[in-house]
Amino acid sequence: MKNTIGTSVQLTVFGESHGPAVGVVLDGLAPGIPVDEAYVAGWLSRRRPCGRTDTARAEKDDFRILSGVRDGRTSGSPLTIVIPNSDVHASDYAELENIARPSHADFTAQAKYHGFQDRSGGGHFSGRVTAGIVAAGAICLKALEARGIIVGTHILKCGGVCDAPFSDDCVPQIRLLEGKTFPVIADVGEAMEAEIAAARAAGDSLGGIIQTAVAGMPAGVGEPWFDSLEGVISRAVFAIGGIKGIEFGSGFAFGIMRGSEANDAFRMREGRVVTETNNSGGVNGGISNGMPVVFNMAVRPTPSISLRQRSVDFVRGEDADIEIRGRHDPAIVRRICPVVTCLTAVVLCDQLALRFGTDWLAP
Repeated sequence: MKNTIGTSVQLTVFGESHGPAVGVVLDGLAPGIPVDEAYVAGWLSRRRPCGRTDTARAEKDDFRILSGVRDGRTSGSPLTIVIPNSDVHASDYAELENIARPSHADFTAQAKYHGFQDRSGGGHFSGRVTAGIVAAGAICLKALEARGIIVGTHILKCGGVCDAPFSDDCVPQIRLLEGKTFPVIADVGEAMEAEIAAARAAGDSLGGIIQTAVAGMPAGVGEPWFDSLEGVISRAVFAIGGIKGIEFGSGFAFGIMRGSEANDAFRMREGRVVTETNNSGGVNGGISNGMPVVFNMAVRPTPSISLRQRSVDFVRGEDADIEIRGRHDPAIVRRICPVVTCLTAVVLCDQLALRFGTDWLAP
């Protein structure tokens, strides 16, 4: 398995849904970066289930930092975070061990690992593994904020209900999201929750579109061609199982525009180069241009639904029907937002370290 991402700042994930713990190793951070454990806990709480739109699985996420921190600051050695699993119900999956849940990784994991993989709750493919990503990303978010860079993610659309998009001056909107359990900018949270609750009542699930903005990103970060800033962000984001599409700036809308309306005109403002619009999403030629980096992602409906579905028994080699029990989110659009924010922060720390040197993030 390939479980590590990054070049200068590297993130490695480990653990399984119903194993003893999940966690991460974050390597390459400069020494001296403050590590605020209360801040990390706050980000983990945003990812945890908290209402009618979430799973009933209630993990406390009482994380432990085993290495890489001394006296509240990074030491420069690999930073290891372990988050125990305490609320596990492996028996929920015993009857389905050999039946592929539609749109899950059960069959593909069997094809690659030949039955030696942990199958309970999706094992290493489970969204539970993202808890470690959030913990590590929270540390990176603090390091970025000290350099004037902030990151935020909200639900742009869910069940036909739309939120306000990020504006070019997105800092106040990102700050607004920091205090919200349900991450939306406008007053649409209750309407979205009602859509998700209706899907759950029908035994079904719901997807959505989320949007991330990075404010304060300096110009000149990223590479042309194969290590473009869009490319490295996309590679990271697609590691999250629920993400099935991404677009930067106007994205697919470029396909119906003329160049005269798509182009972002350059101007000088207060001694710096800016663009009058941000259709390119803050990136030109694979390199940040100093405007907010903005990208939208499609989040698939949770594949675990209680409706009866057709499948196969991949051990017996025969057709089968499946009814999925257990505890599942009717939609993951709320809980995936902090995961994307924190994983983006890790990627940005890596890209900034490559551009300006590892100690650029040090206080």
